[in-house]
Amino acid sequence: MSDWTLWLEATGALAGAGGVGYAKARAPRVYWSTVGLPLTWGRFACSYRSTMDVCGLTVQPTGLRAFMTRNLARREVRPVAPKVRRIRPTSTGLRVTLRLPAGLEPVDVAVSSERLRHAFGVQSVTVAETKPGYVELRMTGYDVLRRVRLPRKARPRDLVVPVALREDGTVFERDYRKMPHALTLGANSSGKSMYQRNLVMGLAKLPVGLVGIDCKRGVEHSRYLPRLSALATDPDMAGRLIDALVLEMSERFDLLALHGVSDLWDLPEKLRPVPLVVLVDEVAELFFVTSKKE
Repeated sequence: MSDWTLWLEATGALAGAGGVGYAKARAPRVYWSTVGLPLTWGRFACSYRSTMDVCGLTVQPTGLRAFMTRNLARREVRPVAPKVRRIRPTSTGLRVTLRLPAGLEPVDVAVSSERLRHAFGVQSVTVAETKPGYVELRMTGYDVLRRVRLPRKARPRDLVVPVALREDGTVFERDYRKMPHALTLGANSSGKSMYQRNLVMGLAKLPVGLVGIDCKRGVEHSRYLPRLSALATDPDMAGRLIDALVLEMSERFDLLALHGVSDLWDLPEKLRPVPLVVLVDEVAELFFVTSKKE
């Protein structure tokens, strides 16, 4: 009976180890949430102060603090490390907000990011300044770019389109109200087409007009034809379409001048024309054919 019990326990342990290994390779989010996050949090809590000291991210205490520690607290005076203000777990890593002591700058922490990555056993550590005197350590527990999945809360809204995932697990959003025009450049297989595909998918859910100019006979933009208001596939068609867009732009400038405003969004909502997005070959650019006159 004891042999059967031993065999079952060994089989269960092997199955559990195999499941953990499979999850780490095939389902990194699940592995991180169940195994990686508790281990990393514990490692961080146990080794934080010593790691900061070894990485040179501590400063000598002030004279008053040293006096209080030595004479009132009866403790050894030790270098002061950044104060941990907040620890927030995420589906991809761990976010730690630090309050920097006087004498440390965000760049000092950023320089040590590679050493912190190894010390805490994570995929990457990115340092971001959140406000004066505070930085956030953005740790990722696994390679989030190996199999990109945008968070569910990343949805298009108010001409803000989530299009990609950064190395630190945060979402890159394209805000057309802040930056109406954009030029997308990159080498072959660098992700331009995927960027544009995500961009069009996001814009398609918003109340905007989409217009395409693809002089390569439409090989790039024909897939978006059901959502496009117009598509030019050769230079002649592109010229006529641009003339129509310039005419529309002139009419919208007249509307802005009539109401004494300089921006589309200053118009009353009932008078505001629908924004137009012009996709040119592999370049996605927003024309408010309305926006500020340049």
